[in-house]
Amino acid sequence: MSRPLQHRLHSRLELAAQILDLPLTRHQLERLAVELTPAVKAFLAEQADSDAETVPVRCAVIGPATDEEAGVQTTTYAQCTSRIGLDVDLDSPAARLAEQYRMRQPDVIATDVPSATYLGLTVRPQSLNAWRWWVDKLGIATDKVTVQGDAAYAVGVVGDVAVQVQAYGVPALLTDRGTARLMGLLAETSPVPT
Repeated sequence: MSRPLQHRLHSRLELAAQILDLPLTRHQLERLAVELTPAVKAFLAEQADSDAETVPVRCAVIGPATDEEAGVQTTTYAQCTSRIGLDVDLDSPAARLAEQYRMRQPDVIATDVPSATYLGLTVRPQSLNAWRWWVDKLGIATDKVTVQGDAAYAVGVVGDVAVQVQAYGVPALLTDRGTARLMGLLAETSPVPT
């Protein structure tokens, strides 16, 4: 058992009891601190673990490789591949949008920028909420989403950029059809006439 944590918890409980004018004895406060310490310790460990998962990770960049024949430059970041046409300006709308998604969205697996106004985006949403975010962000109509195998495909528009998205794992997320329909992720279907 963590003695320093137990002492800190005891002092906080004592302060709370005084502020709220609770009729607790010193023995009761000590007992509360002893009983709550393991639960608080577990909670703090879970929180630290959760924070570690959401903190941006510094990643190694594997230098750009140029394929002159295909006319593409490929750069690999940690778990994300970026491909851009050699004739595409890095300041073009599609290139800037691809960089923004790569840097800020952990769902992004790959970006392909063959022209200044087209972005091929490969993502792996971790939840229905994450997929809903992509659908909204890319302006995709739910009835225009095609599911094939373990991925969903759709085309949306962001500003002047057409974005074709391939989202791995979405069919598995959509297995809870009721929740998906409530979130607006499934197009309404009419009953089959009998």
